[in-house]
Amino acid sequence: MNNRIITDISNYIFVSDAPEKVDAIFLPGGSHPEQPEYAAELYRKGYAKWLIPSGGISVKRDKWPGVQSKADIYNRNYQSDCEFFTDVLIKNGVSADAIIRENKSGHTRDNAFFSRKIIDEKEIKIKAALIICKAFHARRCLMLYQMAFPDVEIKVCPIHCYNITKDNWYKSEQGINRVLGELARCGNQFVEDIKAYLL
Repeated sequence: MNNRIITDISNYIFVSDAPEKVDAIFLPGGSHPEQPEYAAELYRKGYAKWLIPSGGISVKRDKWPGVQSKADIYNRNYQSDCEFFTDVLIKNGVSADAIIRENKSGHTRDNAFFSRKIIDEKEIKIKAALIICKAFHARRCLMLYQMAFPDVEIKVCPIHCYNITKDNWYKSEQGINRVLGELARCGNQFVEDIKAYLL
């Protein structure tokens, strides 16, 4: 594959910003504790007042898949992404009062828009936010959360899962499948949204 192609795909998919002080941290669903662990670290350092874990059970499954790493530490019988992330956050020093839970969504679009619904219901004002997500999921998360929160300045602070990074994704079948799958979804999941915006 041409190096220019790899570089262009890498730069598009792997969005990464330095953390900065914000009102809230969004946590789109997952089963790796590294996401909420990093969010908890930023919370303890004063980067955000609110943490918003999101996710029920994936629409692709009929049950929660289980903890993907550090299962010896996070060993409860979790029933959803949100329940798992909330436990990780609390075990890492986050006040339960700082956590706004969204536990109904089954995919990334719902993570974003259901989080918006809860924020609006609670009348919480957010001007700036971080998204902490898997690195190869960064572009799609940013697109969807920015659509759900068009009035919010959003940055992405990714974590690495499955050993898939901007520098190595094209060297393994798993990395290629994950990244090119995200590239495809960043197109086909937004067709109607783009048409509505442009036409």
